Amino acid sequence: MSTHRQAERDAIQAAMKRLLAGTPTRSTGALTVVQLAAEAGVKRWVLTHKHPDLRHEFETARESANGIPAAFQALQAKSHDLETANQRLRQQNNELTERNETYAQVIHALTTELDELRRSQSLPPNVRRLPQADATPRQ
Repeated sequence: MSTHRQAERDAIQAAMKRLLAGTPTRSTGALTVVQLAAEAGVKRWVLTHKHPDLRHEFETARESANGIPAAFQALQAKSHDLETANQRLRQQNNELTERNETYAQVIHALTTELDELRRSQSLPPNVRRLPQADATPRQ
């Protein structure tokens, strides 16, 4: 194997390690063949035509990492957990909002009933009128 070909292989393998570790130096860090070529400093066709075994090795490693570099897998898991918690909190918020609306309707109905009783001045036998507080402020 020529020195140039071996240098390409070494560059591609080093680039694979950097991308899979989430520490790119020349690319966006995406786990794609195009970004692997950019990270290795070679043209894409060099990777796909001259070194297809390395391309295949990279694609296999990418699939085992679910397309997410190792450095970002913990963040991906945390993001998923936060999205799940957010969904649960939204559901609880919706339930509490519905409950508050029900309480508001009940309070309105009771207030209306009480106002009607106060206006009619006829209280049921089991209800007695409480003395009214003086409306003037105390000093």
